Amino acid sequence: MAKSQVRLEAVRLRSRGESVRNIVRQLKVAKSTASLWTRHVILSIEQLERLRGNSFKGAERGRTIGALNQKRARLLRIEQEKERGLQSFSELSPQELKIAGLCLFKWLWIAYGISKRELKCAVGINEAHKNREGIVKNYWSILTGIPLSNFTKTSFKKYSLRKIYDNFNDHYGTLAIKLSKPGRIYNRVLGEIYGLTQALNSQNSQGSSMVEQSYHKAEVVGPIPTPGTNPITAT
Repeated sequence: MAKSQVRLEAVRLRSRGESVRNIVRQLKVAKSTASLWTRHVILSIEQLERLRGNSFKGAERGRTIGALNQKRARLLRIEQEKERGLQSFSELSPQELKIAGLCLFKWLWIAYGISKRELKCAVGINEAHKNREGIVKNYWSILTGIPLSNFTKTSFKKYSLRKIYDNFNDHYGTLAIKLSKPGRIYNRVLGEIYGLTQALNSQNSQGSSMVEQSYHKAEVVGPIPTPGTNPITAT
């Protein structure tokens, strides 16, 4: 069974109320792998009671239901932020996307104390560029500051180009950057996403009064920026 199929089966079993231990035994995968694959699956109160072998009583039942609802709300917020992020980035030009990606990468690098030796890079590009592989890897190495020794085997896309492009030699494919042990920062990232979302929601609830105050102070603080304008300019 392919790895993707095993992962789908793990999710299916967990959604049915199976314990992680049973999933590990049935699919013969590591416990950490099974937990990672099924972490987004939220069990019902009845499924939890069946796994523990007895029912939740009184206040304990109320606290458990509250915790489950909080987890559902948190996962929903994460999905909503993903959609908003995709929509925002889809409005940027290729040059602005490159700048945004590098800024985000370097911010993560600094904020979480990630060293270069923890990063692995993989280039993806059409097989028509095979003879430029060294040039392409060197381009990404210089751009990111990650040494070539951290680059893994290039993934060449096997489909024929339908026309000759004028900028053929200026194309460098895509770069995937992976952290060798992401578990140590995973919960921290989720927590900060949640905190940022809460802060933004709090600001949005005060939005109308804030805009009104800013408008009356316009002569002092200057003009209000137009929503949606992008301060990043390509050079």
